[in-house]
Amino acid sequence: MGHAPGAQPALVIVGRIRRAHGIRGEVLVEVMTDSPDAIFAPGARLFAGTIHGDRAPDGEELVVAEARPFKDALLVRFEGVPDRNAAELWRDRYLLVPLDEVDAPTEGEVFIHDLVGLEVVLADGSPVGRVTSTLDTVAGLLLEIRRPHDVVLMPYELEFIQEIDIAGSRLVIDPPAGMFDPDAD
Repeated sequence: MGHAPGAQPALVIVGRIRRAHGIRGEVLVEVMTDSPDAIFAPGARLFAGTIHGDRAPDGEELVVAEARPFKDALLVRFEGVPDRNAAELWRDRYLLVPLDEVDAPTEGEVFIHDLVGLEVVLADGSPVGRVTSTLDTVAGLLLEIRRPHDVVLMPYELEFIQEIDIAGSRLVIDPPAGMFDPDAD
């Protein structure tokens, strides 16, 4: 599937560089795709993202030189990243690929970037706020939900999610008791 000259393809997040590893320019990548073997295969091209998951203004492409499993992540070496100092410059940045190069989410799955902007409501329809960003932590994915007077971080756990309606721009939740109480700290 081609793109018009100068047009920017829609991109999806497939990983996040956590930190440099060793002295040969390898980075530890948190995988955010169901097909890491294809996405991080030698020769594969990825777009550098910002630390917020947007496409980097420089539009720089990274080419995978090699990738290997390491604990619950991948160690990846990119062409043109010769040593630890160069690898450190990529810390906390997201890795993106064109949407048309990844499989569409299956029933019950969504792309992480599709959660941003959803209106958050309780099961009874009461408004809560809007998802303004997602944060990947060691404990798992957190949704940053902006309310009129504050921001609340809610774990993205299936037990708290009742419905994700991308077309209707709505996320229906059943949060932990007290999470959205006005007096909660």
